[in-house]
Amino acid sequence: MRSALLYTTTVLIWGSTWLAIEFQLGDVAPEVSLVYRFALAAIFMWGYCFFSPLSMRFPLADHAFFIVLALFNFGLNYLILYKAQQYLTSAMASIAFSTLLLMNIINTRLFFGRVIAKRIYFGAVLGVFGLVALFWPDIKTLDFASEAMYGLGLALGGTFLASLGNMASVRNSSRHIGVMQGNAWGMLYGTIALIGVTLISGAEFKVSTEPSYVVSLLYLSIFGTVIAFASYFLLLRDIGPEKASYSIVLFPFVAVLLSTLYEDFVWHTNTILGFLLVILGNAIVLTPVEKLKSWQAKRR
Repeated sequence: MRSALLYTTTVLIWGSTWLAIEFQLGDVAPEVSLVYRFALAAIFMWGYCFFSPLSMRFPLADHAFFIVLALFNFGLNYLILYKAQQYLTSAMASIAFSTLLLMNIINTRLFFGRVIAKRIYFGAVLGVFGLVALFWPDIKTLDFASEAMYGLGLALGGTFLASLGNMASVRNSSRHIGVMQGNAWGMLYGTIALIGVTLISGAEFKVSTEPSYVVSLLYLSIFGTVIAFASYFLLLRDIGPEKASYSIVLFPFVAVLLSTLYEDFVWHTNTILGFLLVILGNAIVLTPVEKLKSWQAKRR
């Protein structure tokens, strides 16, 4: 029940944050919005740890991984993904982000020595073909300077950074560092890094008073950052990155539904084909061979 609750929470919240991010794009620079988002999240996390109370003292070596977690899960990755959504709909960005599943499995093999099954390579190929189908209108013109292609490159780059951040979280859990403490430090360091990026970029620190901006900011800070990251990292610790990453398969379902309802997202044949290939590839990657054999035996 615990894992099912964490799983459902992660899917519903992160599947909807892609639409919420759309309301953050406009008058306020993306890096400034991210500073507000993670600063608020850090305040909530530190408040939780302080009143629990949880020990916040860790060796310097652990702080090095908190910084990695901050940069790749609470900083640069989101900055890149926010930029990507200036060129992609929330549905397309979510589908591109679903490749995190494949990246997590490959990185788990590289960093922690877990063997990669053959079906994973097959699933990865399907995922690549799925992305090609999704962006075929841009690919067939060979105009690699188009906005959609640029957005796809950004989305995949941000996703790769997020995967490295996930590996840092797995490492922290293996050192018996609490998810709440690790996230609190990570969000603090992430906020500091984003402030630095904002100062370097010269973006203006201003706040939009539009209700849509304020509400989406609070939703992204509390639900999309504090609650969703805690749920997801607890899943990483409890059931491992391969199984926890399966929640990513369902993000596009939620994002596409919301994008269709609120962004006038139009489905085409290549969209449907690409969507199905990405989902099928991810499903194949995370379906244990033992379960397939058991299912076939029952049918007989």
